[in-house]
Amino acid sequence: MRHERPSDIRPAVPAVLNPATIIVVCAVGLTLLGLTILFSASAWFVDRKSGVAIPYAYLTKQIVGVLAAGGLCYVFSRLNLDEVRRYAWWIGGFALLLLVVVLFTRPINGSRRWLLGLGQPSEFAKLALVFCLAHYLALNQTRIGEFRRGYVVPLLGIGVFVGLVLLETDMGAAALMVAVGLLLLFMAGARWSFIVPSIAGVLALFAAVVILIPNRLERFVAFLDVEGNKSGKTYQLYQALAAYAAGGVEGAGLGQGRQQLNYLPEAHTDFIFSVVGEELGLVFTLAVVVAFATILVAGLLHLRRAPNLFHFLLVLGCVLLISMQAIINLGVVTGMLPTKGMSLPFISAGLSNLLLMGMLIGIILNTQRTWGRAALPERVRTMREVLG
Repeated sequence: MRHERPSDIRPAVPAVLNPATIIVVCAVGLTLLGLTILFSASAWFVDRKSGVAIPYAYLTKQIVGVLAAGGLCYVFSRLNLDEVRRYAWWIGGFALLLLVVVLFTRPINGSRRWLLGLGQPSEFAKLALVFCLAHYLALNQTRIGEFRRGYVVPLLGIGVFVGLVLLETDMGAAALMVAVGLLLLFMAGARWSFIVPSIAGVLALFAAVVILIPNRLERFVAFLDVEGNKSGKTYQLYQALAAYAAGGVEGAGLGQGRQQLNYLPEAHTDFIFSVVGEELGLVFTLAVVVAFATILVAGLLHLRRAPNLFHFLLVLGCVLLISMQAIINLGVVTGMLPTKGMSLPFISAGLSNLLLMGMLIGIILNTQRTWGRAALPERVRTMREVLG
């Protein structure tokens, strides 16, 4: 009878301490907070055509979205990711097709982001990009240091996704995809000498977009002087900052906020964090920040158990999509970053991003289950590595 060496045995970890469990707890807590604050932010809404009050309209849609996201989370948690990986290029191609199709739809608020019946294709494209990058970089892990295989090809892939999203004039999603893509390249082992010029080039590209599109340039210039443009381009941000000031430490109380009463546009979507600040105060706003920070840290700790580069990069991409989107949104609504149309994960109203979050959490849960299987005996593991 063969005795396994101590290194072959993985110590048991209580389920409540598993990183994935911690992430799920944070996600559920943020979702419940989102439902609560969404009802408060939309309780005074009136239908523009009929003039009838619709206090439960957004809450009902969000609850349906939460249930759908929960269903997707379960489905993705049960998938065989290695089998799905075989269709990586088909998944990426379908995402690109949706991004092309949406360019021919009717503009809404000056942007072409929404596809009837499918929401925002850019949300699905974020996960598709991460999946394709993880697949490609894992296949070429021995050539990551090469200029063509390890840099040019994956950078072109990122550029195609980002270029189509920029054509929708969705700079927030484009910036997020670039940041996540370059971080995955770096973590896969790409050279600093390749990454640094790429960052400079991306910054130059976004600067060119801002300069060439008059509306974007006006918004950026106005952002530099929020107080002086509070009745114009920075009205939304100024009202958000006023909400934090009104809420103080303890908050005005649920349903007692004033900014959502036609003072703060889109209070239930991109700027919902300011409603949290006004009604629930500093304690809850800090709790939201801590929850997202916990998701990031728990996700990074979970990565230590990844069995291969593909799984490592896939889960890293999922964690980065959640945490970096939160960072961008929180930076915008607190005046630290120029205004971007980006939802706060789990909290903002919006079906597309909620479904994306369900898929991301499902993948993390999936890996918690599959990575937790008993390790192969050393002899078998070595043989597989040699044969692979």
